[in-house]
Amino acid sequence: MAIILNLETATKNCSVALAKEGALIASKEIAEQHFSHAEKLHVFIEELLNENQLQFYDLSAIAVSQGPGSYTGLRIGVSSAKGFCYALNIPLIAIDTLQLLAKQIQIEDGIIIPMIDARRMEVFTAIYDKNHHQIRSTQAEIIDEKSYQDILDTIHLVGDGTEKFKNTLLADKFVFHSEVIFPSSKEMCELSFDKYKKSDFVDVAYFEPYYLKDFVLVK
Repeated sequence: MAIILNLETATKNCSVALAKEGALIASKEIAEQHFSHAEKLHVFIEELLNENQLQFYDLSAIAVSQGPGSYTGLRIGVSSAKGFCYALNIPLIAIDTLQLLAKQIQIEDGIIIPMIDARRMEVFTAIYDKNHHQIRSTQAEIIDEKSYQDILDTIHLVGDGTEKFKNTLLADKFVFHSEVIFPSSKEMCELSFDKYKKSDFVDVAYFEPYYLKDFVLVK
């Protein structure tokens, strides 16, 4: 019986979920204007374990959202996950952050483009089909009126990066899902269990978040 702790900290949402055999047991999350991951992440973890009568040694693996996303959030989540895995001698699983956004909607046709705000007119994006399989790789992309002109299908947009393009992407093919803002650990449960069954783990010592862009200090 696999019990996996899932951590999603790539955006302003500090999100933790416990799952058994890929099914969500319980979760806690909070999205605040200023990152509260350092204060809330370990509190959420301890509360979830206590509320579900579990101990750290009951965990089979730790899954973490690998990015792209916030440098601060990713560092906190990945550092915590690696620390738990090392101390408990359990495997580490990495999950793509943009896929977690895409999985929050179900569509019958078209494609899904999740967008995480990367400041100014740039976003972190990828493209997924209706079954949430990635069909274009992750990239940092500047969006303007000419973006996605070559795509004829309906384009479903999710994530906090979409808000700044509602007056830019005006064609009828664009559908904005404003209810989906941040990735959540709740969407990690099935994905992490699938990787667990395949022993698709990352190296605890050498794994690094997928920052995608070089860090720039803003004063």
